[in-house]
Formats: sequence, structure tokens, C-alpha cells
Amino acid sequence: NKKAFVELLFWKSPAIVCEMTKGYSSLQEGEGTTRSRVPPWSPQEEQELRELYWKYKEVEGGDIIAAILAHLPMPGRTRRQVVKQLVRM
Repeated sequence: NKKAFVELLFWKSPAIVCEMTKGYSSLQEGEGTTRSRVPPWSPQEEQELRELYWKYKEVEGGDIIAAILAHLPMPGRTRRQVVKQLVRM
């Protein structure tokens, strides 16, 4: 690749470096960064998250995020995803 020197000027993730060395479009489905695999929050999920937050925010001595995760109807959300979504909202 004659223009690879231009790409070297910018920060790369390991997945991008692998793609550069093996050829573009060499990554298989499911490989690469996890950002692309995180499902977006639907409006219904955001509303449920908002309701659970208001319900459990007044509980003293308890972990609000743990209580929200225990009562979320949609499985598969991580603690980090819930915290990021609450901050974003």
C-alpha cells in the first residue's frame, strides 16, 4: 500500500493495524471493537431506565446501579452501559 505512510500518522487500534497488514475488509463478522456490537438504547428502554432510577435513587445504603440492573427487563446490559446511559440522559 503506497499510502500506508499517511495512515501511520494517526493512532490505530489493534484491529485497524491487523486490517492494514492483512488487507482491508479482512476482519470477520464479530471481530474488532466492541463499540459496534453494543445495541443502542430504544426509547422504551430509556423510559424504563429513567423510572427505575427515580424509584431507587432514594434508597439509602444501597447500590443504585445494582438495583437497576436487577430490575431491568432487557437482559445483557452491563453496569458500565447503564451508568453511561444515565449520565448521557
